[in-house]
Amino acid sequence: MTEAAAASAKLIGRTVSLETLADAHREQMYGLLSTFFSGVDRHTFGDDLRDKTHVILLEDESGMLRGFSTLLVYRTAVPGVDAMVVYSGDTIVDRAWWGSPSLAVSWLAAARALTAGSGTRDVYWLLLTSGFRTYRFLPVFWREFYPRFDAVHDAKSLTDALARERFADRYDDESGVVRFGRPQVLVPELLEVPQGRTHDPHVAFFLSRNPGHVNGDELVCLTNIAESNLTAAGRRIARSVERAAP
Repeated sequence: MTEAAAASAKLIGRTVSLETLADAHREQMYGLLSTFFSGVDRHTFGDDLRDKTHVILLEDESGMLRGFSTLLVYRTAVPGVDAMVVYSGDTIVDRAWWGSPSLAVSWLAAARALTAGSGTRDVYWLLLTSGFRTYRFLPVFWREFYPRFDAVHDAKSLTDALARERFADRYDDESGVVRFGRPQVLVPELLEVPQGRTHDPHVAFFLSRNPGHVNGDELVCLTNIAESNLTAAGRRIARSVERAAP
């Protein structure tokens, strides 16, 4: 399908628990991930998936998988922090559907549903990213997040604590990145930064803050997903979630 045709098509998002994820979907997820990253192997993919609790599946109207995001939802045990954490693992959308809002709508719907009634004060999105395109989601949808080039609120200590809790010694708190033993590296055409994109201060910041992204280093990012932290674009996504609710 061409990008123009995909833009007018519809992706249908649904969230399933890991226990109910079909083998056919696991195979499709692995195949899709392999088109975006070098160094993907079934063992690493399987280990990463087993560490998650839920998967968002994005399917076209024929039922073909066009994207997915794996999630781990948990209550942090960091002392003094009363919060739920939504940790995003592998997240992929077929390039022909990059303009679709379906991932953002499905992700926010899942995060809200899976943390509803937790009784905690806050819900944080813990995001790892080795690509500037994923990092760019943060300023589009969230007013405050860490790290950023013009941060008003310094959330380094909280980010460090949550990252150490989840990744232990794989996390380097000086650089703010996680280095896995078998990193997945974006394929060359996606590592390349299109001309003009470095003029975007968020893109420039990501590239300077995580120069090891070319080797698969993952920058740890954190944002509070409270309604009050949504940008105008984020509020539009939230309204889409509310319209889609039964």
